[in-house]
Amino acid sequence: MRIESWKVILVALVCLGGALFALPNALPASALSMMPAWLKPVNLGLDLQGGSHLLLEVDLKAVFKEQAVSLVETARTTLRKENIRYIGLGADADGLRVTIPEAGQREKARDLLRKLDAGTEIAVADNGAMSLRYQEFAINEKRRAVLGQSIEIVRRRIDEMGTREPTIVRQGEDRILLQLPGVENPEHVKSLLGKTAKLTFHLVDHGVSPQDALAGRVPPGSEALHEVEGRNGEGGRIVVIRRKVELGGEALVDASAGFSEGQAVVNFRFNGQGAKKFGSITTENAGKQFAIVLDGKVISAPVIREPIIGGSGQISGSFTAQSANDLALLLRAGALPAPLTILEERTVGPDLGADSIYAGKIASAIGLVFVAIFMVLVYGVFGVFADIALVVNLILLLGLLSMMGATLTLPGIAGIVLTMGMAVDANVLIYERMREEFRLGRGIVSACTAGFKRALVTIVDSQLTTLIAAVLLFQFGTGPVRGFAVTLAIGLFTSMFTAILVVQLMISLWLKYARPKALPI
Repeated sequence: MRIESWKVILVALVCLGGALFALPNALPASALSMMPAWLKPVNLGLDLQGGSHLLLEVDLKAVFKEQAVSLVETARTTLRKENIRYIGLGADADGLRVTIPEAGQREKARDLLRKLDAGTEIAVADNGAMSLRYQEFAINEKRRAVLGQSIEIVRRRIDEMGTREPTIVRQGEDRILLQLPGVENPEHVKSLLGKTAKLTFHLVDHGVSPQDALAGRVPPGSEALHEVEGRNGEGGRIVVIRRKVELGGEALVDASAGFSEGQAVVNFRFNGQGAKKFGSITTENAGKQFAIVLDGKVISAPVIREPIIGGSGQISGSFTAQSANDLALLLRAGALPAPLTILEERTVGPDLGADSIYAGKIASAIGLVFVAIFMVLVYGVFGVFADIALVVNLILLLGLLSMMGATLTLPGIAGIVLTMGMAVDANVLIYERMREEFRLGRGIVSACTAGFKRALVTIVDSQLTTLIAAVLLFQFGTGPVRGFAVTLAIGLFTSMFTAILVVQLMISLWLKYARPKALPI
């Protein structure tokens, strides 16, 4: 039962470290501000501290419609370049349709259309009508890409807001589950998530009069949009822009709110390639209007007075300081590939979370008391050692959760309560093995040594099977199920440490100083 010095030092350091990281959880909120940044209490989940629960749906139909419109524009440019006459060119839900009247041009047109996108297939009728459709694999791949990109953009926007420990997970083929602990008013979050924030730069088409634009007489390749006027974004004049996107918002590397001549503005900066293209566009189109379009509305359409070659610019309009900050946040996070629709919204108040925490404390306290009493009644002084190890186990578990920045949920508390019951399993196995060895005639020290050595294999087996279950729960579960798996897995490791090393150290010291004549079990 003699323990090497390095084991004693290891046990002391681990216990002190666990107590240090667990300490912030026992301090009042006012004292936490004086603690260093790396000492933080464990994060509480939505069900414990309250917050907002949103279920979002990604509008995939809008993505495929936009993709079809883009395909039409590319087809129009390609057919015109090759002097192929066409009629009835338009977008369908999953591709385009066009008719080639001249039979001699149909074969060439078919080859050109087939090369527009590798994921499409073309069907040709006898009258020259052609339909270009996306294949099933291309549609599924696009769907997965759009949903993954949407989750990433939502995550960036939420992180920019400073929300701690959000839960953002995929649900089904086109839905995103968003949980925001501590956010009791989701209106600002919803307003930010409801904006696609697709920023594009277009040249203004001066060949169309405002009267023609209002009457809907806009030539192919152009589009009439409203210009934002006033803070409500309504009542703006009509601006006709070229459909061709001269530069997209994906070339932005930074955006920030600022002030210019007393007005709130948004400053932006392009990456190297975007800056070069922006400089080229402003050089070739000096004296023309350059429209800045956000989510289908013209923010501003300034005249290019001189080439802008620095790669940075400014968006001015009827911004408030808050709206300028929001726009800068959206531009930094990037544009959503598809609009989001809120299907479900729930707000969990802090009172419900407080009740859950109180119930968890009561359950933990009752479990701890009953386990402690049972161990003392059955194993005497050795039961006291197991109870001390159990308290150390809880401190280490809480310290590790705090150190990892893990989020504690109500199922996580259930995992802690379960860990308390399982933590003494190892001690029971060890003590029962000691009892058997002592009955077989071994001395006290020899029985204690054999108890630890021979029970170790059984302890490892039992803990390993539970760990496998915890890993599977974490791998295939989501949200609260993962929280339960995390606390359960951490509890297994801390209980192994306390049941074997901490209890062994206490029994060794007891044997050394008490020198008992009989095994107190």
